[in-house]
Amino acid sequence: MSIEVRNLLKQYGEQKAVNDISFTVNKGEIVGFLGPNGAGKSTTMKIITGYLPATAGEAFVCGIPVKSDPLSVKKKIGYLPELNALYYDMYVREYLGFAAALHEVKDAAKAVESVIELTGLQRESNKKIGQLSKGYKQRVGLAAALIHDPEVLILDEPTTGLDPNQIIEIREVIRRQGENKTVLFSSHILQEVEAICDRVIIINRGELVANDTLGHLRAGASAGVVKVSFAEKTDEALLQHLPAAKKVQHTDANNWLFETENPDQLRKQIMELALQHNLNIVSLHSENKSLEDVFRQLTTNS
Repeated sequence: MSIEVRNLLKQYGEQKAVNDISFTVNKGEIVGFLGPNGAGKSTTMKIITGYLPATAGEAFVCGIPVKSDPLSVKKKIGYLPELNALYYDMYVREYLGFAAALHEVKDAAKAVESVIELTGLQRESNKKIGQLSKGYKQRVGLAAALIHDPEVLILDEPTTGLDPNQIIEIREVIRRQGENKTVLFSSHILQEVEAICDRVIIINRGELVANDTLGHLRAGASAGVVKVSFAEKTDEALLQHLPAAKKVQHTDANNWLFETENPDQLRKQIMELALQHNLNIVSLHSENKSLEDVFRQLTTNS
C-alpha cells in the first residue's frame, strides 16, 4: 500500500482534531477524503505529508514512516495544500523551474513543459503568478505538485476556484494520474468525487465514519427510495399499509415516494396492490442514494 494511517491522533489541548483514525490507500487508487468543515481532513493530510506532527499514532508513505523520515516521504509525495501558497512575483515557468530544482529533477526544462501541458497552463505560462485568476493559480499549484513525478498525490480541494469547464479538465488530469499513482484528495464537490473515485473515506468531528466503495455506501444507507406514479388518484391509506414501506410521501399529482429497506420487496408489493385495486401504474422505479445523501446521513447529528 502507498498510504497507511494507523490510529492517528492529533490533539490541541482538550480538542481532538483527529481521533484514532486508521485507513490505507493502495497504488492505482483514487480515494476521496470527505468531511464537513473542521472534520480533520486537512490536519490528517498535513500529518501524512510531514508538515504537521501527530500527537499519537503513525503514518507511512510507500512503507516509509513519516515521523522518523519525513524528508524521504516528501520526495514520494506531490502535495497541493488547501491554502495554495505561491510566489506572486515569479513567472509561471520560473516558479515551476524553481520547484523542479527543489526536487532535484534531472531534466527540469522538460518536466516544466510537461506539467504546463498537463495542467493546461500554456497560454498563461509567461505571466507572473500574481496576474493569474484564482483558477489558474490553482493549476500552478497542481503543476508544482506534479513536477517531480511523485508516486503519491495528496490534493486538498484541488478544484477550488475553477469554473465548470476547468473542473472537468482538472478532473481528467487527476483521473489519468490515478492510473499509475496513489491519489488521496478532498473536495466539497461531491459530484466530482462520484465522477472519479471508486472509494471514499469520510470523517466527522475527527473520527472515521465511513471507508468503503461508493456502491457499498449507497447500498448500506439506512433506506432506499422507490418512486411510483399512478394513472389515477390513490388512497394514501392503502399505500401506508404496505409492509415494506417505512415512510410514504405524496409528492405531486398522482406521484408517491417511499422510503424502504427492501426496494425489491416494496416494488413487488406495490404491483400486487395495483392488481388488487385496479390501479394503473405509469412508472415504478428505485432510486439509489446519492453520495450527498450518504454524506448527510453520516455527518449530521452524529
